[in-house]
Amino acid sequence: MAPQDATMYWLSRRTRNDLFLLYCFADSGRPTKELRAAVAERSERIADLRVRLRELPADIDYPYWTPCEFAAEQFVEHRLAEPNWSRLLDALGGVLGTGVDAAVRPWRLHVFRGIVDAPGPGNGPALVAVLQMSHALADGRHASAIARALFSQPAEDVASRAGRREASVPGGSGVLADSALGLLRMPVRLGATAVRGYQAFRAQQQLAQLTESGRLSPPGAGFPPSSVNRSVAEGISRHEVRMLVFSAEDLRVPGRTVTVVVLTAVSSALARYLADQEELMRRLGAQVPMALPESSTEHGIRPRNNYRSLGVDLFTDEPDLRLRADKIAAALVERRLRAQHPLLSAQDRVTATIPAPLLRRDVDRYPIDTVPDSIAGHTVVSSVDRGPADLVFGGGPIRFTAGFPALGSVMHLTHGVHGLGDTVTVSLHADSAVVPDVDTYADLLRSAVKEVIAAL
Repeated sequence: MAPQDATMYWLSRRTRNDLFLLYCFADSGRPTKELRAAVAERSERIADLRVRLRELPADIDYPYWTPCEFAAEQFVEHRLAEPNWSRLLDALGGVLGTGVDAAVRPWRLHVFRGIVDAPGPGNGPALVAVLQMSHALADGRHASAIARALFSQPAEDVASRAGRREASVPGGSGVLADSALGLLRMPVRLGATAVRGYQAFRAQQQLAQLTESGRLSPPGAGFPPSSVNRSVAEGISRHEVRMLVFSAEDLRVPGRTVTVVVLTAVSSALARYLADQEELMRRLGAQVPMALPESSTEHGIRPRNNYRSLGVDLFTDEPDLRLRADKIAAALVERRLRAQHPLLSAQDRVTATIPAPLLRRDVDRYPIDTVPDSIAGHTVVSSVDRGPADLVFGGGPIRFTAGFPALGSVMHLTHGVHGLGDTVTVSLHADSAVVPDVDTYADLLRSAVKEVIAAL
């Protein structure tokens, strides 16, 4: 297992960081027993869905992925007292408060049947499937590919797609043999860490020189926390979710990406929400995860988590929405250019060689329960295009998809932007202890989207 992925697994022992991918289908009425059998059969053809994590004693080396069979408890049907959209949202909040154990099974499928008044295109009852996945298994981009394999037709496509990933799911040689190998690797890793640490130091000096000369944009300035970033001693009290489903055509503004359109809308909605709480923030920012190009392998392993989070200014001091969108787009380009600079990969190369016990110690000691004086963004806006709307489950065609970036001690309000075919869903995920009136914020965001589209 790559160190980046092991970090996600170890973090899951301290905080909930699972991925939740929602897919809304038309409910064809096919019996749930048949749906479960179809998931069991299909998952057996997908390499990423037939593994679990195996740890080594004392974390002498990084965990391994080892083969496993589909288990009945990986398919969970939730029966609602009233199968409507409001009840579904309540139940979904409970689901998002759970976590899978990648050492047992790293994924689970939640199914809700016969849901009436679901948003988006299509009529009749809906079947809502929520694929829950350990972040150690995948990042957002790869998780979407796994879900596409699970719900795509025909089956041959799934088999070939799984085959291409097979090489990245080594099974190890057994606990004793892998532990012995880990001990042998320890001095090699320590030496490589020292060498690459010096290389990273030199890379930082070169980055500073490029920045001072103006050839590279400076790192993003931090932001003071707002009320939606305050620490809550008792932890997340209740997960609340909302979904705004739009026609993709409405959000496709010439010269702007969907991500920029939504970021501009978030800038207005969040500023208004905070102002209503009598909190006037001079600057607001958002963390935007950015997928990185396919990385090279270390020790024959390619990381499953391959992205960086960009801190982007939302320029709320610019009243003209057209100019604000231009500034956000320019800032996003600058942050991406800096994040993709080869010199920044030097630190990643250090992480790739750190011995497992040292990285585990750092993860366990990292202060995830405190809010720093300066943060990279007040909210998260994670945007993923999940491809064409050609997915099917139980004979019912897909209507739309959604996703919910995780909450934490700093982030109590996050946004997902997920496109599928002719729809784009903007999802909200909030901690009700910090954002108790999520419907108010959802209304502000819906209005802001319309305002931004009209202005652009």
